[in-house]
Amino acid sequence: MTDAPTAPAPARPASPTVSAPAAPISPPKKGAFQLFREVLDHAGPGYLQFAITNICNADCDFCGFARSKFDPKARRSVTLQEARDVIDICARNHIGYLLFVGGEPMVHRDLRAMTRYAAERGIRPMICTNGGLWTEENLRGLTDDGLASVIMSIDAHDVAKHEANRGLPDVCRKIKRANEFFAGVGIQTTASITASRLIEDYDKLPAFLESLGFTTCTFSYPLTELGSTYLSFSESGLVNYTRDELIEVFEKIKAMKRRSGFPVVNPHESLTEMQRHLRGEKERFGCLGGFKYFYLDWKLDLYRCHYWETPMCNIYDFDASKLIRDGCTRCMIDCYRDPSVLQFAAVSVHDAWQSLKRGKLVDAAKHLLDRRNLTSLRAVWEDRKYIGGV
Repeated sequence: MTDAPTAPAPARPASPTVSAPAAPISPPKKGAFQLFREVLDHAGPGYLQFAITNICNADCDFCGFARSKFDPKARRSVTLQEARDVIDICARNHIGYLLFVGGEPMVHRDLRAMTRYAAERGIRPMICTNGGLWTEENLRGLTDDGLASVIMSIDAHDVAKHEANRGLPDVCRKIKRANEFFAGVGIQTTASITASRLIEDYDKLPAFLESLGFTTCTFSYPLTELGSTYLSFSESGLVNYTRDELIEVFEKIKAMKRRSGFPVVNPHESLTEMQRHLRGEKERFGCLGGFKYFYLDWKLDLYRCHYWETPMCNIYDFDASKLIRDGCTRCMIDCYRDPSVLQFAAVSVHDAWQSLKRGKLVDAAKHLLDRRNLTSLRAVWEDRKYIGGV
């Protein structure tokens, strides 16, 4: 690791580290047979969130990475060589999707080189960004480097409120321009909306998202504590809901999906599952964090998710022997709980195949006949537009 600069954030957006332009590369794609083979052998492709830096240029009230809250002496970023090592390890461990996060990943000067290396190794690289550092140069450059999908943060249904919370004047214009550009080159973008008190009326969100050029969105469930190094949480009154208030928030999201028809990535079943969680009821889907989804920080410690206090291992020690599958339901982190519903059916097919290979026909039948498979497949159909884009 290397110490990051002591300025609020590096002034340079992501740029190439090579002296001459490299040839454009397309995001890797797999055929249906190859994907089915992966399901049988490994329960489908894995997904890693890689925090390549803890520096952020934004100042969100509900986030511990906010530039006014974060200790400058604690700033850290991974090196390009470390990122390449991570990508090689991901390729060996059947990670199909690599999401670069921060902090703000676009403050890292080597983001383009990381993106290109991931694409060259057959992994689909994605970025989660606040959008404040978009330029015409890095929009074109990241596209040429094989970027597969982009997630951009939205906090409200109003430009002024969003930009005030982010501390990023003019960021909505940059987001709109990025959406126009990516639509033109066939790269899917998704709005990531933190469910907070900044949203006064959920029914106003679809029109606002469309005005910025989004065609899909996902809701980040509010977080007031995390055990890992990830700091995207706060005790802020914007996200500090009572149990009953939060149950109602999930109901509002479901109502918005139903009334607007705007594609929301969070499956209906997952939203209902989070309501079960809050009520203390038995949950139907255990989390696949630690088995198919992972969080890696700037110290190269690998966690099963953002919530867990203890890392699974250092990334250099990661192999199949470190995988965890225990049906955990400790938290409500959307980027782990939602895909656990979506990938449940694929995992069941994998389990059935492994049982068949061991001659355990009854176990194989139990996996295939699990009624939750139908619920999972309905969620996949519900999210088909998003899934097809990534």
